[in-house]
Amino acid sequence: MNFSMIKQAMELKSKLQKTQKELAKMTVEAESGNGAVRVTASGSQKILSIKILPDVIDPNNSKQLEKLVFKAVTDALDKAKKLADEKLGKLTGGMKIPGITD
Repeated sequence: MNFSMIKQAMELKSKLQKTQKELAKMTVEAESGNGAVRVTASGSQKILSIKILPDVIDPNNSKQLEKLVFKAVTDALDKAKKLADEKLGKLTGGMKIPGITD
């Protein structure tokens, strides 16, 4: 058994866990419709809030609001994933680790 490799793996695991906790506290924002819909997501890719300006709520045109919400959510999650990839990639040297960097 190579104890040096085991030690390195344990250190990496600890650093990854610390970074994941830090990511959970970080936030990204995205908007659509010139700010009509704003979405905040955590660095761990969880939606934290969705804010919609009242003047874009049209009961006769729900499709437009759905598109704005979908775009803002998609953009927020993309930004969160990019942030996570950046932070975790520094630790893993770009190596994909299932469940962590995938």
